[in-house]
Formats: sequence, C-alpha cells, structure tokens
Amino acid sequence: MRAFDLSPLYRASVGFDQIADLMDRALTNDSGQNSYPPYNIEKMADDSYRISLAVAGFSDADLSVEVRNNALIIAAKKAPETDAKTYLHRGIATRAFERRFQLADHVRVSGASHVDGMLHIDLVREVPEALKPRQIEIQTEPQVKPQVIDAAE
Repeated sequence: MRAFDLSPLYRASVGFDQIADLMDRALTNDSGQNSYPPYNIEKMADDSYRISLAVAGFSDADLSVEVRNNALIIAAKKAPETDAKTYLHRGIATRAFERRFQLADHVRVSGASHVDGMLHIDLVREVPEALKPRQIEIQTEPQVKPQVIDAAE
C-alpha cells in the first residue's frame, strides 16, 4: 500500500484538522484492527442510521456506549465468572473489546437498545436550520420602486 504524507495539508490550511485526521486514520495500514465483534451499519432513512453489534454473552451491565470528541465508543468487559465451568467447546467469545466509530458533524446518538444478543445504536443527523439549503423566491418586479422627482422650473 502507498503511504501518503499529509503534512503539506497541515501547513497550508487552517481549520481542516478533523478532515486531515480522518484521512490519516483511513490511510494508515491498521492491520491490528480486528473484526470482533461483528457489526452492521444500516441507513434507516435520509438522516437516520443504526449500528448493530453482535454482543452475545454480554449483559447490559457489561456494555458501555459513550460519545466523546465526535467519536462513538462502544466497549464491553465481562465480569470474571465466579463459578468454574468446564466447557467441551467454547465458541461464544466474551472477551473485552472497544470499537470506535467516527461521527460526522451534526450526527448525534438518539438511543441504544440491547435485544436478543444485539446492541443497536440509533444515530440521527440534525443539520442546523442555518446550514440547510433554502429556496430564494425570484421577483418579477424590483423590490424598491424608483422615486421620480420632478424638477420645478
């Protein structure tokens, strides 16, 4: 994979730190990134999204959902089992994890639910009224009518 140097972007711009950081994170070879737990990202409506994580074996008390610096951080830590169990096969992973999702501007978490081993996190994009496009009415006549002043002779 090619390595891109984004330092000229930092030197020649002001206020684009988040975009540069996002590009830097996306372009770095993050081979340490594991795929646990598996997740889906769904688009529910034009401005509504849902992230679903498969968290079988975790209770509500084991899970943590937090928003910090435009990042959604989902973490889980299983409490140690007090009773010793003997497993013939253990295929349900309950190891601790932390999964991060970078949130765009004006995206907020509207809720979270844990049902049937799935953690669902609902997101909503709320664009401020000032940033929404607006239609400008085109007038056929000028707004200000010229005043004609007759010169008295």
